[in-house]
Amino acid sequence: MPVALETLAFSLGAAVSLATSYLLVTRLERIGERLGLSEALLGLLAALAADAPEITSAVTALAQHQQKVGAGVIIGSNVFNLAALLGLGALVAGRIALHRNVVLLGGTVGLWVAVICLVTTTGTLPPAAGLAAVLAVLVPYGILLGTGRARLGRLPVARRWAGWLAVAIHQEEEELEEVIHPRPGRRADVLVAAAALVVVVAASVVMEQAATRLGAHFGVAPIVTGGVVLAAVTSLPNAVAAVYLAIRGRGAAMLSTTLNSNTLNVTAGLLLPATITGLGPPSAHSVLIAVWYLGLTAAAVGVACRDGGVRRGTGALIIGSYLVFLGSLLATAQTTAPGLRLTLGPLLITAVAWAAGLARRQPAGSTDTPEDSRS
Repeated sequence: MPVALETLAFSLGAAVSLATSYLLVTRLERIGERLGLSEALLGLLAALAADAPEITSAVTALAQHQQKVGAGVIIGSNVFNLAALLGLGALVAGRIALHRNVVLLGGTVGLWVAVICLVTTTGTLPPAAGLAAVLAVLVPYGILLGTGRARLGRLPVARRWAGWLAVAIHQEEEELEEVIHPRPGRRADVLVAAAALVVVVAASVVMEQAATRLGAHFGVAPIVTGGVVLAAVTSLPNAVAAVYLAIRGRGAAMLSTTLNSNTLNVTAGLLLPATITGLGPPSAHSVLIAVWYLGLTAAAVGVACRDGGVRRGTGALIIGSYLVFLGSLLATAQTTAPGLRLTLGPLLITAVAWAAGLARRQPAGSTDTPEDSRS
């Protein structure tokens, strides 16, 4: 197919996939509201629907044994999400105030998934075992989000933990309530959601295949096609939504949205299909992206927990870290065995910058809540 037609196919596939994924999100939210799902569980469902383009692109690539493209889309998208949703959102808003309990709850799950993603990418853990390890945490997490505060006391956990979980989930629902308020769905919404899902899948397949062929034509490394191009394109709507909410002082939901999106990306877009198709031999570039994903997640969660939110300076540091990651990946993409100077060096420099940021004393009066930041 001529390059012009491939470019048109990629552009149309991306536009249709991303636009229809928004329709899918809104209809699934309405259906969830009709079913009486909690705000927290609605947030998880919305994150899964919004991830449909990158998940489909990754599954398509893995099914065609394009492991670098498939792994790159998912893990690269997760790094991009941290920069675009948290970093850019905080940079625009000045400060995104968060409840520490929400940071700890979502951050624990997000970090666990990032660790499993890394050890699976290195080949230390088979994809099936990695999937089982993630589901062992994700399934109870989903059950907790769907359990009302009154029913948490019936769960087989210590009373102290049940009380803490009730507070954390209630606070997460408070944050999500600002951005998720659908009307109850009707039968037509089920039909629209089903049709939208088919369109998203078909358009994402076209987009991924066109991007892969264009990358091969222009000599672009598969890890760049997946980890940079497709990762950024499929995540752009989330980035635009994050900026929109941050400008209006409704950025409190961004942390849980980002972590949930990344968790579902790894589960449904990487580990689940890789359990069937395999990940192939470990790739140095995929491992590099996974290390950045884990490191940036840990740094963002750590600072957000310490500060009770994400400040403009932290947002700039997250974006700067992504740019360093991007430079490291692009500089090593064409080599089969990247040198330590271009891989470990940028990581160490970024780690020192984060350590310096964490070492700074927290300014007095900086423990305001999300409600304070909107007043």
